[in-house]
Amino acid sequence: MFQRILVANRGEIALRVIRACRDLGIEVVAVFSEADRGAPYLQYADQAICIGPALAGDSYLKIARIISAAEVANVQAIHPGYGFLSENAHFAEVCRACKIEFIGPSEDAMRRLGNKNEARKLAKQANVPVVPGSAGLITDESQAMSVAQEMGYPVLIKAAAGGGGRGMRVARNDISLKSGLHAAVQEAESAFKDGSVYIEKYIEQPRHIEIQLLGDRHGNVVHLYERDCSLQRRHQKLVEESAAPNLPEAVRQKICECAVRLAKEAGYYNAGTCEFLLDKDNNFYFIEVNARIQVEHPVTELVTGIDLIKQQIRIAAGEKLSFTQKDITHRGHAIECRINAEDPANNFRATAGTITRWQPPGGPGIRLDTHVCQGYRVPHNYDSMIAKLLVWQPTRAEAIACMKRALSEFVVEGIKTTIPIHREIMQNNAFIEGRVDTTFIERTWLQQKS
Repeated sequence: MFQRILVANRGEIALRVIRACRDLGIEVVAVFSEADRGAPYLQYADQAICIGPALAGDSYLKIARIISAAEVANVQAIHPGYGFLSENAHFAEVCRACKIEFIGPSEDAMRRLGNKNEARKLAKQANVPVVPGSAGLITDESQAMSVAQEMGYPVLIKAAAGGGGRGMRVARNDISLKSGLHAAVQEAESAFKDGSVYIEKYIEQPRHIEIQLLGDRHGNVVHLYERDCSLQRRHQKLVEESAAPNLPEAVRQKICECAVRLAKEAGYYNAGTCEFLLDKDNNFYFIEVNARIQVEHPVTELVTGIDLIKQQIRIAAGEKLSFTQKDITHRGHAIECRINAEDPANNFRATAGTITRWQPPGGPGIRLDTHVCQGYRVPHNYDSMIAKLLVWQPTRAEAIACMKRALSEFVVEGIKTTIPIHREIMQNNAFIEGRVDTTFIERTWLQQKS
């Protein structure tokens, strides 16, 4: 086992990893930018090192500075968290070249699965259903129009190196295809330094189902069941839950088996998530693999009792999984609400500022993962998520009731947050009955407010 680990991230996930390390008796080094100097969570690390100014490109995305901090602190491994460099194969390669273990998958698996076009090819090899789409990357307008007209509109233009909804555009005719293609390429080039895109059939009002995976370096791969992440705005998740409501057991088993099969095909180890779209007839299609820990990983921890961060560390240290597939059971129901510093009434515009009042909920069945407290100043430089509110109960109905209570107790003042929309969602009949899809927020809440 490692003696000292560096956390190459910030905020909630940095604190989550710090706590897991302390539980395992591992010393932990945190890094921070000038925007995060003095952040309360840094005090829980054994050491904290400044790696640059507020701009992520000069700090949390600066590989050389992170490696320098790791070498100065004499760490044996780096945990990348999620976002930033977590899916950067070059970063993983540099870490290992410097004799520092990267807590994540191999560089080869990251490259093969990180590019969505290549991941589709792997899925086909593993006999995993994929959304119908272009045979390869789209190189010009005429090729795009030919592909779209052949498969029929609407289609989805997607960045091959994309994520988080960036570099993605829906086209319903030739005109919107042309404009969407240029916009997607430009956005992908800006966000990922890779403007390559491909086209796939746009599935109307799908559900978003993802499978949590764990694999060790000894060839063992298991799934930890599914999460339903259909409640989104602008392709960014708002609510996640497990088990997925109204999902037939036969479909659940098949989709989990497909995810494991794909991971084995890619030679994948450590934590990862295989994501699928589910249409109205319960047909599912592979869309991508997130080769890292997910924001919503606590949902799975609550229903399986398995600490995913500790498993990541143990796997990176070369340990075998201490359980097999038959040992993993799914119990009860968990729901997560992402609490973001955003104004839902103003098209989810991000807000920054000082939290003047922070009154978190409590009681049985509630978990709150957060790095903020009263007096904390939310910077404008990074992702807007400030907390993850989770509940666990024996049944979904009880979990919804528990979440309603938790949200009613949760008071945040000084900034706008997504708490109000979460309260409305928990009261919505479509959500209560498990009848939501990825367009639910746009079709209902946002349209009603406009």
